[in-house]
Amino acid sequence: MDKYEAVIKLLMDAVKSESGSDELTIPVGVSNRHVHLSQEDLDTLFGKGYELTNMKELSQPGQYACKEMVTVCGPKGAIEKVRILGPVRKQTQVEILAADCFKLGRNTTPKMSGELAGTPGITLVGPKGTVETKEGLIIAQRHIHMSPSDALKFGVHDGETVKIETEGIRGGIFNNVAIRVTETSALECHLDTEEANAMGLSGTSKITIVK
Repeated sequence: MDKYEAVIKLLMDAVKSESGSDELTIPVGVSNRHVHLSQEDLDTLFGKGYELTNMKELSQPGQYACKEMVTVCGPKGAIEKVRILGPVRKQTQVEILAADCFKLGRNTTPKMSGELAGTPGITLVGPKGTVETKEGLIIAQRHIHMSPSDALKFGVHDGETVKIETEGIRGGIFNNVAIRVTETSALECHLDTEEANAMGLSGTSKITIVK
């Protein structure tokens, strides 16, 4: 780098710093298919009174990946070793990738976590039993977790949908990214592995909200 290029770089860094653009990036969390279980279904799959084993804390406070896994079965096929995430919930929820619909033979659409009314059911097989849910099979809608102070900084509100932009050779823009604001949320944009792979993203990547 010659002296002229060095000066230009310093000027660009100064402008970037003054604009606060570094502070307005959001870390990416990449999510694979997984299962959230109710206590009733956990008992059926693993035995009465079974407790999940915390294997790894996740970025969102109180959430963790479990040692336990189940097999997800549809009319046409099955996917083995699908990770359970804890803690237990009021209702079982199974989050798959879009391509999994073909393997399972069960169609579903992107939904926000917990919005399970009208979604299809699925069969789960564990070491002690089988559960056939009446609903709860979804593809997770891409979303951003943030606290109220984060929402104020980014100028967004809970339930809003925004566009996000990524850099890099496969970078681009994703539409319809939901904002989820709670007091306990840690700032992170959640994409599934298909979405992340499409734009060359990983757990070390960052995105920005497009205004």
